[in-house]
Amino acid sequence: MHLTIAGTGYVGLVAGVCFAKVGHHVTCVDIDEKKVEMLNKGLSPIYETDLQEYLQEGLEKGLLHFTTNYQEAYRNPDVIFIGVGTPELPDGSANLSYVASVARQIAENVERDCLVVVKSTVPVGTNDKVEQFIKDSLVHPVRIEVASNPEFLAQGTAVHDMMHAQRIVIGVEDKHAEGFLRELYKPFNLPVVAVSRRSAEMTKYAANDFLALKISYMNDLANLCELVGANIEDVALGMSYDERIGSRFLKAGIGYGGSCFPKDTKALQYLATQYGYNLRTVSAAVDVNNEQRYKLYRKACNRMITFNGIKVAVLGLAFKAGTDDLRESPSIYNIPLLLDQGALITAFDPVAEENCKRQYQFEMQYASSVEQALTGSQVCFIFTDWPEIRSLSPSVFKQLMRTPLVYDGRNLFNPRAMLEAGVEYYSIGR
Repeated sequence: MHLTIAGTGYVGLVAGVCFAKVGHHVTCVDIDEKKVEMLNKGLSPIYETDLQEYLQEGLEKGLLHFTTNYQEAYRNPDVIFIGVGTPELPDGSANLSYVASVARQIAENVERDCLVVVKSTVPVGTNDKVEQFIKDSLVHPVRIEVASNPEFLAQGTAVHDMMHAQRIVIGVEDKHAEGFLRELYKPFNLPVVAVSRRSAEMTKYAANDFLALKISYMNDLANLCELVGANIEDVALGMSYDERIGSRFLKAGIGYGGSCFPKDTKALQYLATQYGYNLRTVSAAVDVNNEQRYKLYRKACNRMITFNGIKVAVLGLAFKAGTDDLRESPSIYNIPLLLDQGALITAFDPVAEENCKRQYQFEMQYASSVEQALTGSQVCFIFTDWPEIRSLSPSVFKQLMRTPLVYDGRNLFNPRAMLEAGVEYYSIGR
């Protein structure tokens, strides 16, 4: 099939390269000329495992193309995917202006019957509005159907998650659209769950917010474990054997971040308030997460008399390993606090350094290795679970740091091993 995908962010770009991988002809549209030029050269603007390889393969086979010419791109494809951003507004609601802009462009340029699929994360009822908006604005006498197809990708494993998804959720209002999407996804050989459009929209929020709930629950429990003398990792192990609970998302730490969980929890809260309902469980998850991201800093403040002139190593900038995304990363909340206190920071991240330099003007140094960041430091904060950090021997902290004082927000090291190595070590819930 011939597909057009609006947007080359995480959602659009990953979808584009994966659809090309299974043999569809894909045109990705973006307004950023430099980005489009970069993509047509086979260079990915984001770091994601296998993404660049799939991108180059699609270009070489002639199945993948990037353009800013939306008039041509929307003229006669079989399917148009809307994969643009829906960023959070100050009140917690989703900004749908980019979705609306694409819908208008489609209406003004499409010249054949077409299925429009909203892949962006949008509030319940948005697909209905998109369909009506397009039909109200159509220039040519064509038949337009709109379907929902939310993505369930985890950053760091997004390509794998699309190619080997546990399920494909499609939200449709008629059998024609359902059959079309089933045929589109047939090469992936994955289970397809067909529901109504509104149910599909809600499924996306429900899934993400449930995972956020699990994380916040474990972090809340970890804080209690510290008070009563229990070990949260032992508790999580005992829980994980229960098939009703499962083993994933039971790891305590300094909170969730990224582009999905923070935005989607707030968006679902906002939706509930619009209907006069208090979604108390999700509200609690948000509150716990907001507090948890400062857990290490508060522990350090209880131990230190001052950070002024203190050399601090920050290990990890991205919100999690496997990505260069800094959105809602714990490091971005804690670094300004340390700098305001006069800390002299040297940061290390194997992938996110350039993003940090581009997005933030932090007055700090950057190291090319974990060891360089640690050398001569008096305090170390661990914010991201990169393998380069996880693989360190406890003795390295003792050898390289001026005072081996480590605050670990990812529970990467065994407390006893750190103690035996002569490291003063603080983690979460242990």
